[in-house]
Amino acid sequence: MADKKLKITLIKSTIGAVPKNRKTVEALGLNKLHKTVEMPDNDAVRGMIQKVRHLVKVEEV
Repeated sequence: MADKKLKITLIKSTIGAVPKNRKTVEALGLNKLHKTVEMPDNDAVRGMIQKVRHLVKVEEV
């Protein structure tokens, strides 16, 4: 469990998004459309993904 990672890709623009969601996407390290980042699979990251699930695509690595 400690070495599990999530691959998160921004698939929808944050232009029309709520400012709070925009900050969450930025905090995940996503600043451009179709950019992908790998984050550790923990509760904090899962919570952030849950808030912006309509903007991102998530894969388990």
